[in-house]
Amino acid sequence: MTTVDANGVTLGVEHFGDAAAPLVLLAGATTMLSWPDALCEALARGGRHVVRYDLRDAGASTTVDPQAPAYTLRDLAADAAALARELDGRPAHLAGIGVGGMVAQVAALDHPDAFSALTLAGTRPVAPGRVDKDLPDHDAATMDRLFSRSMPDWSDRAAVAEFAAGGAEILGDDPAAARATAGRIWGRTPGTEPAVQMANQLGMVFSKLDCKPRWRERLSELAIPALVVHGRRDPFFPVGNGEALAREIPDARLLVLERAATAIPDAAAGKVAAAMLAP
Repeated sequence: MTTVDANGVTLGVEHFGDAAAPLVLLAGATTMLSWPDALCEALARGGRHVVRYDLRDAGASTTVDPQAPAYTLRDLAADAAALARELDGRPAHLAGIGVGGMVAQVAALDHPDAFSALTLAGTRPVAPGRVDKDLPDHDAATMDRLFSRSMPDWSDRAAVAEFAAGGAEILGDDPAAARATAGRIWGRTPGTEPAVQMANQLGMVFSKLDCKPRWRERLSELAIPALVVHGRRDPFFPVGNGEALAREIPDARLLVLERAATAIPDAAAGKVAAAMLAP
């Protein structure tokens, strides 16, 4: 793992595969580790230069104050475009997962010359907050269980890892994988300041971020190949959100992972990679 300066900030990145190969840029949600190693490695084996990166205020990227971000969703989209251009002079395949999928949608719309293809995983076509009436919102019972838990000691790696495992079990993801990933995120987070650790684990910056104006009504402008990947069992952004994206982006393909929830399981990495690599 290393860093790259782009758009006036420093972004934590990790490379897989041949640097001369076509670039696949993976925007984190909010850290790069929301993209599983197995998928990154499968894409690299498929002849791609894979770079996953941390959004601002996450991981090894520029961190100032995740509780009061002095930037907007449009700035995060500009980061993605600048990073793609810094890494490769050719347009890149941009992928975003979760809230990173929101970044990817806006980046592809605002910076069309920077990207040649788009993958959106486990995300939705509107910003955090109140959802459009035709989109399924978070499953209420699951959210009650998820957010009624006591917060861990964010300076205690083991406690944070167990908290992540418990959350994964509630969401329908693999607790062991979530525990391991949370430990890795904790280890990559600068310092042990509770607010920063919490932001890295929970993506809390998006609860404070200015995501205006809306972009859903612009999705029909996208003129690059698009793939939408969504877990059938996702209670956070239910699958109807992915189905809406696939309907509203011209000629988009939809891949529903029948046994997945919010995360891409290692068992599905090959299928997702094959879909991303398809012409």
